[in-house]
Amino acid sequence: MARALEIAFLVIAVLFLALHAVNLRADFPNHSPWMDWSKYTDEGWYGDAAIRHYQRGHWYVPGDFNPAAALPVWPLAESAVFHFTGVNVVAARSLAVGTFALILIGSYLLLRRSSRFSGSDRNATSLAPAIGVLLLAVSPFCYAFSRLAILEPMLILLTVLALLAASFVRPRNQSSTLHYWIPLVSLGLLLPLMVLTKTTAVFLIPAIAWMFFARTAYNPKQFLRTALPALAIAAFLWATYYGLVVRPRFLDDYRYLFSANAYTGITAENAVSVIKDTFIDGTWVGKLIFPLALSAMVIALFFERRLLRNPLLPSLLLWIAGYTTFLAYHDNLQPRYYLVVAVPLTLLVAVVFESLWNRRDAILPLQHFVGVVAAGALIAVVASDARQTLHYVRNPEYTFANAAERIHQIVAADRTHNPLVLSISGSDLSLMTGLPSICDDFGTMELEDRVRAYQPGWYIAWNQVDDDKMDALTPIYHLNRVAAFPAMDDPERNLLILYRLDPPTPATPRRHRPKPVPRLLETSFGQQPTVTQLEH
Repeated sequence: MARALEIAFLVIAVLFLALHAVNLRADFPNHSPWMDWSKYTDEGWYGDAAIRHYQRGHWYVPGDFNPAAALPVWPLAESAVFHFTGVNVVAARSLAVGTFALILIGSYLLLRRSSRFSGSDRNATSLAPAIGVLLLAVSPFCYAFSRLAILEPMLILLTVLALLAASFVRPRNQSSTLHYWIPLVSLGLLLPLMVLTKTTAVFLIPAIAWMFFARTAYNPKQFLRTALPALAIAAFLWATYYGLVVRPRFLDDYRYLFSANAYTGITAENAVSVIKDTFIDGTWVGKLIFPLALSAMVIALFFERRLLRNPLLPSLLLWIAGYTTFLAYHDNLQPRYYLVVAVPLTLLVAVVFESLWNRRDAILPLQHFVGVVAAGALIAVVASDARQTLHYVRNPEYTFANAAERIHQIVAADRTHNPLVLSISGSDLSLMTGLPSICDDFGTMELEDRVRAYQPGWYIAWNQVDDDKMDALTPIYHLNRVAAFPAMDDPERNLLILYRLDPPTPATPRRHRPKPVPRLLETSFGQQPTVTQLEH
C-alpha cells in the first residue's frame, strides 16, 4: 500500500513538473498574490554576462551594472546553454526549470537519506520523500518563481546538494579513504559555488554545518578536524577567484554590488513591525502549507523533541531561521526571497507528520487521528495548490513578451538611431529580443556620464520618466514618445513607454524688429543736431 502511494505521488509530481516547461515565453502570472520586481528585471540583470557574451562578444560593459563580477555561477550556467541554443528567454527559463527538477530529485534523495537517521525500518517505505516532492511540484508559488531565470533556484539546488554531501561525511577512522574524501571535496566545491551564486548563501551555512556536526557524532574536536579539509578547499577556491579575477579587473563592480544591497530598513523603532511583516509574508509560500509548517515546527521543538535526533530536522530549521534572519535584516520583503524558505518549510511538513504517523509507541486511536488529520491536510493542500497551478498553466499571458517584440520591431526599423536601449528592464529586453542595452538604475558610473559615454538611441520607461532620469537625459537629448504598450499588472509598472532619443533642436535666434528712430534724430548726413539742441 505504501509503495503504491509513493509511486502515485511521484507520478503526479512528474506530471506537474512537466507543466513547468509549458508556455515558457509567457509572462509571470498576472494578478497573482506575488507582486515582485524580479519579473521586470532580474532575469536579464543576473544573466547579463551570458547575454552580452554572445550578443556583443564581451560580457563586461564598464560603468554599467555588472553583477557577474561577484555572482558568476548562474551566468556561466546560462552561457553553457546559450552555446547550443543561442540567447533567448525560453532557453534561460528552461535552465531554471531543469534546476527545479534537480531540486526535486535532490530533496527526494535527502529525505530518503534522512529516514535512515531516524531509525526507521530500512525495508519499510517512507512516504515523506514522495510527499515532499509532490507538495513542491504542485505548489503555485514554486511554479511561478522556479520558471524565472533568477538566482534563487540555483542557490536552493546547491544547498540541497551540500546537505546531501554533508550527510555522507564520516570520521577518518570509520571510513575508507575514498568515502572520507568524496563528501569533503564535494563540500569544498559546493560552499564557494553557493556564495558565488548569491552572497546571501552565508545565512545557509549553519544548516550545512549542523548536518556535518551530526555526522561527526556531535564531537566538537572531531567536527573541526574533519571539517578543516573542506573549509580549506572552499577558502582556496574563493580566494583564487577573488585574487585572480576580481581584484585585478572588477573590484569596483564587486564592491558596488555589496554597496547597492548593503542597506537595512530595520531599526530599533520598527523592529517589531518588520519582524511581524517578515512572519506574515510567509503566507506567500502557501496559505495552507505555511500554517502546517509552523505546526510542524512547534511539534518538533516543544512536543516531540525526539524528532530532533534526526539531523535533517535541525538542519531544515536552521535553514529557515538563517534565511528568515536575512529577510528581516534586509527588510526588502520580495516574494522571490521566500522561495529559498519554501523548500525547507515544505520538506519539514513531510518529515514531521510522517514521523508522527510511523511512531511505534503511539496509542492506536491517537495514531489514527493524527494520520487522518495529516492525510486530510495533505489532500487539501495538494488539491488547492494543483487547482491554482493548473489555472496559471491554462491561462498564459504574453503582455510583456509581446511589448518587447513590438519594441524590437520599431527599433530595428529605424536606421537613423543607435539601437542601444537605456532602461531598468533593458537586460530583460536583451534576453527576449537581442536588443543591446544598458541599465538606467544601477551602475558604477553616474547615469549622466554613462549616457554621454554610450549614447543610447532609445529610452524605455515604466509608466513615467522619473526626475533623475529626465535630469540625466535632457541636457543632451530630446525625448520623443514613440509608443506605449500595456504590460504586466503592477499599478506602478503596467505601461511600457518607448522614447526615441533625438538630438535637441537648436534654438532659432529671434528676429527683432528695428526700433523706430526718434524724429529729432531723423536728419541727413551732416545735419546732426548739436548737444544743446538735443538737451532742449
